Amino acid sequence: MLAAAAPAAARGFKYGVTAGEVTSSSAILWTRADRAGLVRLQVSRDRRFGRGVKSYRLRARRADDNTVQRKAGRLKAGRRYYYRFIRSGSRRSSRGTFVTAPKSSSTSTVKFAWSGDTDFTRQPGKKSSYWNGGGVFRRMARERNAFNVHLGDTIYSDTEVPFPSGKLPPYALSVKQKWAKYRLNLGNRHLRRLRAAGGFYSHWDDHEFINDFARPENRFDPSQDGPLLNTSGEALFKRGVEAFRDYAPITYSSARGIYRRFRWGRNVELFFLDERSFRDAKASKGGVCDNPDTGTRDFAPTAPQRIRNTFALISPSLARPVPQACLDAIRDPNRDYLGDAQFNRFTKAIRSSKATWKIVMNEMPIQQYYVDPYDRWEGYAAERGRLLTFLRDNVKNAIFLTTDVHATLVNDARLSTFPEEGGTHNSGIFDFTVGPAATKNFAQEIDDELKRPGSGILARDAFLKQPPPNGPGMRCAVVDKFSYGEVRATSSKLTVTPKGSDGKPLADCPALTLSR
Repeated sequence: MLAAAAPAAARGFKYGVTAGEVTSSSAILWTRADRAGLVRLQVSRDRRFGRGVKSYRLRARRADDNTVQRKAGRLKAGRRYYYRFIRSGSRRSSRGTFVTAPKSSSTSTVKFAWSGDTDFTRQPGKKSSYWNGGGVFRRMARERNAFNVHLGDTIYSDTEVPFPSGKLPPYALSVKQKWAKYRLNLGNRHLRRLRAAGGFYSHWDDHEFINDFARPENRFDPSQDGPLLNTSGEALFKRGVEAFRDYAPITYSSARGIYRRFRWGRNVELFFLDERSFRDAKASKGGVCDNPDTGTRDFAPTAPQRIRNTFALISPSLARPVPQACLDAIRDPNRDYLGDAQFNRFTKAIRSSKATWKIVMNEMPIQQYYVDPYDRWEGYAAERGRLLTFLRDNVKNAIFLTTDVHATLVNDARLSTFPEEGGTHNSGIFDFTVGPAATKNFAQEIDDELKRPGSGILARDAFLKQPPPNGPGMRCAVVDKFSYGEVRATSSKLTVTPKGSDGKPLADCPALTLSR
């Protein structure tokens, strides 16, 4: 395998290049020019572009923030290609490369990595990113994978970077403000290197719009302490979609959202679920789940009261029983997460898949862990149960790969965990959640939510890692590290290895190998 491409900071194309939506016969190739005008795209199997060059004429437009993208088709399966963009004179982008997916009959090993939750915001007056310098992406690029996945929260329209007291960072609500966030993150050379070094699948989650975004809502709680934000969810959705599509080479339609599937030989088929476009409002909308002691949404509404009582020692509001109306809303069978059309499309496709391993790229964890569940699958309990039951009964060798919650969590996506729910019932389907790449970790978030340092580590040790009936008994719960996950799929085994920003497997989170 060739070395990863050099960091993309070529004159005229400082934000690099990307090969998205790679299939066995095509890829969508992307760049951003430094000014509007004609741009030429070249694609070749010759790294020097001396022979067999396909050329396309494109135009960078201010209406797209000077981004350009073009689907290159009629490519051969399992082959390496090179591409670059050229503007007037000698201004050329860096050279990108990717390998097309193998034929569906191929049994070749497939190796890839994924992570998400990326915010390279700086504190006022500082020159470097607050959280880190992009070590996760540096390691992912060095592994020379068949492809990589940036799975959600590819920007933060709000931020968890602490600003000076009394001063909140500006929110990115307009298309132009969101463009600026994408340029901010692409200022990181390791992310640019990763996007140029191979096939790259992009996916959104909530922060491309705003924290815990649901399209039917018009009131949001950004991820920084401050007032609630009142704005049209529908308008915010349209702006978020526009900006994301400008900076992520991706397939989108209003009917399907960004649900799509990709086959990588006989061993792997990827299914990307769109968990923002078609969901109903969260159960907490309108204050129905507010805890009377805090006046804000209850922190653990679905946890059994006996467990809530235990943790009331550090968060007294948990001693209050959850309003029945809140639990009824969470369990309401008429509330959608994927929407009926996507649910039916996905379940039909995964049931009929001929690939050995069916890998579901999942914006939000589907495993149970009860902490602040409103935005996740747990907050849409009926559809969650319906999907897991379907997969358990109809599909072999399926797994979920997830980001979003700023922790590395590995467990069976159980149908239920506690005696109060009817006992512990495994689905036999694992959910591997990793991240963040660059933002506040889960332990810090819990500390801040409960305003007690050490609460996050206590929740891990006294709850997340405890087996039923005292906790979900996670196989892995790393709540204070930046991370990504590596997947290696053969015709007989699939191995998932959570790794830290040093590229080493996370301590207390060993690789898990599944056999067909």
